[in-house]
Amino acid sequence: MNIFLENMLLRYPSLKICVGDIEKAFDLCCQAFTNNDVLFTCGNGGSASDADHICGELLKGFLLKREIPEDVKEEFVERFSEEGEFISERLQRGLKAVSLTGHPALSTAFANDVEASLIFAQQMYALGNKGDVVIGLSTSGNADNIYKCFQVAAVKGVKTILLTGRDGGKCGKIADISIIVPEEETYKIQELHLPIYHTLCLMLEDYFYGQK
Repeated sequence: MNIFLENMLLRYPSLKICVGDIEKAFDLCCQAFTNNDVLFTCGNGGSASDADHICGELLKGFLLKREIPEDVKEEFVERFSEEGEFISERLQRGLKAVSLTGHPALSTAFANDVEASLIFAQQMYALGNKGDVVIGLSTSGNADNIYKCFQVAAVKGVKTILLTGRDGGKCGKIADISIIVPEEETYKIQELHLPIYHTLCLMLEDYFYGQK
């Protein structure tokens, strides 16, 4: 078992039942990032913050510094001298991750002018491509905007990962992978989502940027 999964289980033994699905999610994300595809995230309320959090861990260093390649550093210095050196010493490599919660002008306009339940679906239709992946967070699994986003993703050839609790809800019935934590109350479900996506991000960082 992956060392990060082992560490997660030491702290949260109740998540043992989720390990197989976390490994499947990891494989799906690895395939997408290897092919230069995009991981999207979405959620509501506290889960919207989690969606942003996931992207924050992937777009920059988490535990590792992820220095940019030396030839890119040299080009910065060649083009911009000391300013280029300043930039190149601080930039970090990142994995392509986009939170669909992060476009308030679009979301509020679409909710007001067209249909609120389609705010994630519209972005998925405009941005998603075959090979991409979307992680939807819904504690009940019944968030209608996540459900409609997953429906659009299916048509677009985008793979879907659900982070949820309870029985997985209607989103769990159409998701490619459902990671269902063993809790019923919303805040307890959210408390268990964090160690799962932290572990997933750590596994991805280690795979792409760790010492081989």
